[in-house]
Amino acid sequence: MSSGAEVIELSSDDDEGPAPGTTALARCAPSSPPDVKPHLPADADVKPLLLPLPLHPPGYGALVPVKTEDPVPVPVATASPPPRALPPPRLCRQFWKSGDYVVACRNPDANAPGGRNRLRINPKFLHSNATSHKWAFGAIAELLDNAIDEVNNGATYVRINKFTNPRDGNPSLLVQDDGGGMDPEALRRCMSFGFSDKQSDAFIGQYGNGFKTSTMRLGADVIVFTQNQNNWTPTRSIGLLSYTFLMETGCDDVLVPTVDYQYDLTTASYIQMLRHDQKLFSSNLGILLKWSPFASEAELLKQFDDMGEHGTKIIVFNLWFNDDGDMELDFNSDEKDILITGAHKKLKTNKAEKIAKQNYVSSRLRYSLRAYASILYLHVPDNFRIILRGCDVEPHNIVNDLMYRECVLYKPQIAGLTESSVITTIGFVKGAPDIDVQGFNVYHKNRLISPFWKVANNSYGKGRGVVGILEANFIKPTHDKQDFEKSVLYQRLEIRLKEMTYEYCGFATLVR
Repeated sequence: MSSGAEVIELSSDDDEGPAPGTTALARCAPSSPPDVKPHLPADADVKPLLLPLPLHPPGYGALVPVKTEDPVPVPVATASPPPRALPPPRLCRQFWKSGDYVVACRNPDANAPGGRNRLRINPKFLHSNATSHKWAFGAIAELLDNAIDEVNNGATYVRINKFTNPRDGNPSLLVQDDGGGMDPEALRRCMSFGFSDKQSDAFIGQYGNGFKTSTMRLGADVIVFTQNQNNWTPTRSIGLLSYTFLMETGCDDVLVPTVDYQYDLTTASYIQMLRHDQKLFSSNLGILLKWSPFASEAELLKQFDDMGEHGTKIIVFNLWFNDDGDMELDFNSDEKDILITGAHKKLKTNKAEKIAKQNYVSSRLRYSLRAYASILYLHVPDNFRIILRGCDVEPHNIVNDLMYRECVLYKPQIAGLTESSVITTIGFVKGAPDIDVQGFNVYHKNRLISPFWKVANNSYGKGRGVVGILEANFIKPTHDKQDFEKSVLYQRLEIRLKEMTYEYCGFATLVR
């Protein structure tokens, strides 16, 4: 980007707060006079929409005086122009090498007298924040958690599938649920850092960061379609979080273009909801059409056709490659599954115990999303389906794999106080001791955190084949939900599980 190119600044510089129409992933504060108009880079190729300026209700979210007008349905074109391919991005497609980011042009008022009254977030943070996920399936699990949490709002399924990007034909990842969806404000909170409405123990998520870390770990870009009917007013909102857009335009802050519509159920038409004015709406829409997989407003709105009356659809595109230059997610090897490329390497052997280990879920979960999803939740909510590539994921209850089962009560204590009691189910996995599988599957609030956690040293065969299951809500998981914080309670649990393993081996030997 040349030094003379302009950088889009969609943040409001009023004292009122965040930018109308666009979510900045940091709270905005004064930076330039309010009459400075947001604009696109010179190559944005955005045509002004010849649409009315409806407001619902009159003056909804406006920061400038507006005229009271009745909402006017927006005609949506039925014919779409052919998709316009984007130039190859300069962004490195290998996740662990894509953190280099150069700001093309600093915002001119960043060092103005008085300065900005807010923290600003360099777009590079999107990448560094996503590195908390070392494993792609851990990132997908975050999106499944959000869908499971929507059971409280009536969700009955989450669908994970391949989506073909109409611009370049490349595979993308689609995650869709039929939960309550988000209104315009909720979408902006979702795409900001640290905002979470999930405060009760009924929810898995709590930090307000999972959506950003997970989607940016899976791909460079994500577009979100969401709809709900809060207050009996159907709304449709679209937001784009694009590392590619930020890098290619050299933005010095994280900008998230969003557009909102009210849906008229009687006429099946869309009414633009203007948070500021028509020009800002058109500016945001222009960015969406240039940097998303969809080249027209009609194509964008068509994505709501298969979403019913409420729910959320997430499309992660420009998926990352691994260090060998291959796409990290493999959609081709198994049409009913999503695999980790290169992780599925079966050893050629005639030994029954090695074949049994390779086929057991403890090995398959490392490369098969279907296997991982089958044990991801201790109990899948009633009437809820996890649909992977068109086929339901059948829950795998590891307890049913165990022989000589025993239930052991554990009462963790700290500072003389007893935490809630925990029941651990322990036993020999079928095929033991010949099959080299062992460890405890530790859940937190119904969600698997540590699968087959090895706590015992089996160098002498002690603990071989011993598997356990427990739900440890008294310790806290790390932010990526792939491990636990190494607290005193965690360390005591580890010691107790090791003792439990050795005690069980001695007991089971006598029984057998």
